[in-house]
This record gives sequence, structure tokens and C-alpha cells, in this order.
Amino acid sequence: MNPSIPPPNRAQIDTEQRNPRSHTLHTLNPADCLALLATEDFAALNAVRSAHPQIEAFIRAVEPHFCTPHHQGRLIYIGAGTSGRLGVLDASEAPPTFCVPPGKIIALIAGGDSALRTSSEGKEDDPSGCEPELTHLHLTEHDAVLAIAAGGTTPYALGGLAIAKRLAPHCTTALLTCARVSNPPSCDHLITLPTGPEVLTGSTRMKAGTATKLTLNAISTTLMVRAGRVYQNLMVDVKASNDKLRDRAARVIATLTGLDRNASLNLLDQADGNAKTAIIMNRKQVTRQQAEHLIKTLGPSLAKILDPS
Repeated sequence: MNPSIPPPNRAQIDTEQRNPRSHTLHTLNPADCLALLATEDFAALNAVRSAHPQIEAFIRAVEPHFCTPHHQGRLIYIGAGTSGRLGVLDASEAPPTFCVPPGKIIALIAGGDSALRTSSEGKEDDPSGCEPELTHLHLTEHDAVLAIAAGGTTPYALGGLAIAKRLAPHCTTALLTCARVSNPPSCDHLITLPTGPEVLTGSTRMKAGTATKLTLNAISTTLMVRAGRVYQNLMVDVKASNDKLRDRAARVIATLTGLDRNASLNLLDQADGNAKTAIIMNRKQVTRQQAEHLIKTLGPSLAKILDPS
């Protein structure tokens, strides 16, 4: 940032507009303020629904590389500020929820990990900011890079797409934004969430942030479903790494095996805390090693192992 040079004028961007329904925000009592916020929040859900065709197109492009074991494709989020933090949140939840390695879904945030707690918004102005991290990842044609930028203009995020295409020309790239912007040259998929102006002008941690979180939930969860990391509507790949997850894993095992709670917990221990392994041990009447071999040879889909026909 150079104080002697005027910043780009972003007045025309949707997320920077004033919301005509909140011009009297400063006069509202708590009840009226909450009512206004709740009404406006519906726009986030509607925005995501309207973007379903764009989101689906991106998922379909990513799936063959991300969900096929021999390709080992990754999903990489790039963002700054709130957008970056939401990417980190989604990526960090993948290992405990779906038992995938931490490098399967990766999030890069402008300013690094310290930006999760302390604002480092100035870092977002550098279009080359994530080049060291992207270079270190050794991108391939099987990877997907999703830039997240509420206003659609963040140099760090857009620059990341250009860097990704330079490093791996055939990787899949996308921009997730809440503003109507032109498709950047290095972007294969443009996902636009038309949330409109915020109640508090320019505060994209609000509707734009909510819509972004909903969309990242949808993308990562759908990909994990397609990768076989879910059976029925159960979290069968959960790793029992604490009491809460141990309890959840035991309930999943009980549901799919008919065992009581104590027997489910005992089987979970025999399976080294892995619910899917425990379920296979019971349903296929095999040892832990045999269950793990089935997963290794047939893939992570419990349906293919239990219901091969």
C-alpha cells in the first residue's frame, strides 16, 4: 500500500453498495436490528441456490481427479480476510470429519496462519502473495484451485489463479465471489453468489460470508460423498480422536451393525478408532488387517465393500 497513490475505486462493486433497507440502521433498537439482520440473511441462502448450476459444474470438473484414488487430486482454497478464514475453516474440518489426510483440502490465506486471529488485510494487495506456497505444493493437472473473494477483485486471490495456471496449465481453477464480475483470464469456473449490499455497508463478513460458508460446505461435502466417504447419511470415516468423536463413532457402528453401545465401543477400540474399519470387521466377519486391506484394494466407499453387487 502506497499512501501517495489513490486506491482502486471499488464503488461499483455489488458488495460495496449501500443497502436501501438499512439506511436507518443507527436508529434501530435491538429487536428491530435483529429483525432486519434476519430478513437480510435469507438473501445468502437464495444466492447459493441461484448459483447451484455453477457450483455443480465446478464439482463435476473436480470430481474425476479428487475422488479417484489413483489420481490423488487436491482442492486448494485461496483467500484473504474473511474469505481466507472461511477457506481455512472448511479445510481444517475435512480430516476429522472424513478421515482424509490434511493435504487433501488445503487453504492458503494472505498473511499466513497469524491472519486467522490478527487482521493482515494489507497482504491481500499482493497478487504474487501465494506463489511460494503454490510452488511448494507442486501443482498438477489433477488439482483444483478455488479463489475466494467476496468482492471479486482481491489481488491475492486473483493472482493465485494466474500463478496456478502458470505452474499447472491444466489444473482446474475457479473464482467464488458475491459480486457480479467478469470472468478472470485464468479462471475456468466463475461461481457468483448475488447476496447484494450488506446491512452494514461493505461488511462482507455478513451475508457474503454466510453464503460463502454455505457454498464451501456444499462443495467439500458433495465431493466427499462422491468419494465414498459417507454411507447413508452417516459419518462412517470419522476418526475417534476425542470423547465426542468416540461417542459419535460408536453410535455409527451401532446403527450399521446392530451392536449395543458397549460392544460398539469395544469394536471401535479393536479397529484403532476407525469406525469404517470396525463396521467392515463386523459385517464381513474379518480381522482389522483384512478390513484395512479391503479398504486399500476396493477404495474408501463402504457401499462398494458391503454391497458389491
